[in-house]
Amino acid sequence: MHLSTFTVERDGVRIVVHACGHGPRVVMMPSLGRGAPDFFVIAERLATAGYRVLCPEPRGLGGSQGPLHGITLHDFASDIAMVIEHDGGGPTVVAGHAFGNFVARTMAADHPKLVRAVVLLAATHTWPLAPELRDSINKCHQMDLPEATRLKHLQHVFFAPGNDASVWLGGWDEEVMHAERDATEATPKPEWWTAGTAPVLDVLSLRDPLSPPDSIYNYRDQWGADRVTIAKIDNAAHALLPEQPVAVADAIIAYMKQLGA
Repeated sequence: MHLSTFTVERDGVRIVVHACGHGPRVVMMPSLGRGAPDFFVIAERLATAGYRVLCPEPRGLGGSQGPLHGITLHDFASDIAMVIEHDGGGPTVVAGHAFGNFVARTMAADHPKLVRAVVLLAATHTWPLAPELRDSINKCHQMDLPEATRLKHLQHVFFAPGNDASVWLGGWDEEVMHAERDATEATPKPEWWTAGTAPVLDVLSLRDPLSPPDSIYNYRDQWGADRVTIAKIDNAAHALLPEQPVAVADAIIAYMKQLGA
């Protein structure tokens, strides 16, 4: 399956989008400080199954450009809305990994006519984060630290025991990470947290320290079993995508079929 690339520009924002496949549309948004390549294996599997998959690069990564200061999650959501409208518009499944699910939820709240459903990939079920988890997340991408130290922190938060954390030593951008974190803190939680009223697929990593076992039904319990479908992925932690790409893709495909897509 071949990935093509197109660019969308509006009001001083330029978003580069990697695309593949034809059919009902899925847009995928990456984790804090990371870019679209995290999704490429999953995107190709979805495309082979008969879906159109768009992987936009966040501002500041992969050729995408736009203000990184004085912005909120609503600005990141507007970038995704612009991409969907450029690609033909219409209700789209928006999938976000970790921080990316914040953008997906904001999309559903701000642009409900463009959102068919929201897919949460390794969403955080406990908030705020425990200090030791936040410390490990920060040190994963602190490039002046020894590689062995970064690898230890990657293993602590992002990868289940036995999974190769070294595949995520690269691919981080410190400036983008801080911009995304600042945008989250600048956005009132009630404006985005519940993903509007869209249907939700909550894809859980069963070894994710950010979603301990006693929290995995939080979203279903809060938002209702009529809205929230749960898919559980074993042998994965917060990284999820590089750990279990086939299982993630298959969970999304099964949900798309459940939606009638």
